[in-house]
Amino acid sequence: MSGTSLDGLDLALCHIWEEDVRWRYKITASKSISYASEMQSKLQHSISLPAEELLQFHNFYGTWLGEQTKTFVDENRLDVDYIASHGHTTHHRPEMGVTFQIGSGQHLANASGLKVICDFRTNDVALKGQGAPLVPIGDQLFFGGYDFCLNLGGIANISFDTKGERKAYDIGLANMILNHITRKNGLDYDKGGTLARSGVVNTNLLQNLNHLEFYRLPYPKSIGYEWFVKKVIPLVDAVDDKMENLLCTGVHHICEQVAVQVRAQSSKTENSLLVTGGGALNDYLIETLQQKLGGHTKVVVPKTQLIEFKEALVFALMGVLRIEGKINVLKSVTGAVRDSSSGVVFLPA
Repeated sequence: MSGTSLDGLDLALCHIWEEDVRWRYKITASKSISYASEMQSKLQHSISLPAEELLQFHNFYGTWLGEQTKTFVDENRLDVDYIASHGHTTHHRPEMGVTFQIGSGQHLANASGLKVICDFRTNDVALKGQGAPLVPIGDQLFFGGYDFCLNLGGIANISFDTKGERKAYDIGLANMILNHITRKNGLDYDKGGTLARSGVVNTNLLQNLNHLEFYRLPYPKSIGYEWFVKKVIPLVDAVDDKMENLLCTGVHHICEQVAVQVRAQSSKTENSLLVTGGGALNDYLIETLQQKLGGHTKVVVPKTQLIEFKEALVFALMGVLRIEGKINVLKSVTGAVRDSSSGVVFLPA
């Protein structure tokens, strides 16, 4: 798994099985590989590459993914059935029928020597869906005991059951805005939200962020890096303020928008909200979120391994469901014309 926050590559060996009509899992090995600055920059700016260069990078990145996976497998002497790879999203414009995750499945398979399932989003977009979010299938099958599942990666997205159907959508910003602010100041990220905690809210910036048009759109809806570049970066970069204040403002904006959606979708007086993704490690963000939600919703932060590797786990599940010929993308989430078993299979040459 590689997400829009550009932190790095997450690898997880997941044992997945069905028992008593329930899907169960165990993460038996895991590893995160931080991106070197050159790779991070290439991924960040890949949206602007000419077509030929993008396809070359697609192949190169697929080979790199395969090499990293082979090293992970060899180091841990793992017995692996197949790889389920999300790749890295460079383009996501479902309203134009376009979504693209780099990391060529054939190059990945050849470099790793293992069967690969990837390209999980394209089929749903072809079926008139958003191609996102995809994690709700895992929320439903693995974590259905929680009222809400919130992922705070580069983007914040939420899923929940209503009237017997799983619903989910991208809420809006999460780590993308925080990491943009820190990287402009030579830091990878704000560990634990320490810097944000020491700042104060810039009310003008907060107001401008809260009034972004995307927040008023009905779901199903999703965003990509293009939206962030076009709509958000200009707002942040136009503000002359301390890094700490910008980070504090970003945290409050994220939490306010999450709280708005949880309150809007809640049908109970007491709720539980499972939070995963890198944002769950931001102590100040989690404290702020709990404050804005009040006492009616309990914010649940699980163990670190699940926080960091939940998305990798869910894409492993999606690979299992694809191989088993079972539904892994829900029309109730994406707005597609039907549910689907999505993903393309590549065999090593």
